[in-house]
Amino acid sequence: MTDEYQTLQEPSEGLYKEKGSRFIAIALPVGSVQEVKQHLERLRKTYHDARHHCYAYRLGEEPYEIRYNDDGEPAGTAGKPIYGQIQSFDLTNLLIVVVRYFGGIKLGTGGLIQAYKTAARDAILQGKIVKRVWTSRILISFKYEQLNQVMTVIKEESLTPAAQDFMLECKITLEIRKSRVEIFLQRLKNLENVYSSVI
Repeated sequence: MTDEYQTLQEPSEGLYKEKGSRFIAIALPVGSVQEVKQHLERLRKTYHDARHHCYAYRLGEEPYEIRYNDDGEPAGTAGKPIYGQIQSFDLTNLLIVVVRYFGGIKLGTGGLIQAYKTAARDAILQGKIVKRVWTSRILISFKYEQLNQVMTVIKEESLTPAAQDFMLECKITLEIRKSRVEIFLQRLKNLENVYSSVI
């Protein structure tokens, strides 16, 4: 199992026009449902005069956390086609919102599916797809005498501590790619009076 995933490097926008209707797609890298909610709230304010704010997102690893929403469009014509694009590019930790300004002419079911799909696809293509690594956060606690041994293991694993506290007892927090967690924890276990856990 790989610990790599693909997402967009930064937010990007796509556009599709059909019979006077404008479909503005905003693709946003996200890390949590909380972040998704904040973006949706912000975009609803920014595009408050738009008729629909349809969206889809995929978070985490398999089994993914997914959701799509038609926001008043006929069932299956908006959220699903948007999600289909996230899926076909094999992306995760991504939210795509497609805002629709109605042009007065109905597009029909097929037309809507095509519009939402194309707008979402354009937003992805306008962005830059990057590979990222799933990481775990580890907390290591130990006595000051073990500092050199612990730092040697950290150095050999090419890791950089995210936080350290050497007051009463030594504590180091760091991020490590998931595929290396077991090996790293095992190496620390071999040291005396060194305790480590995934947090």
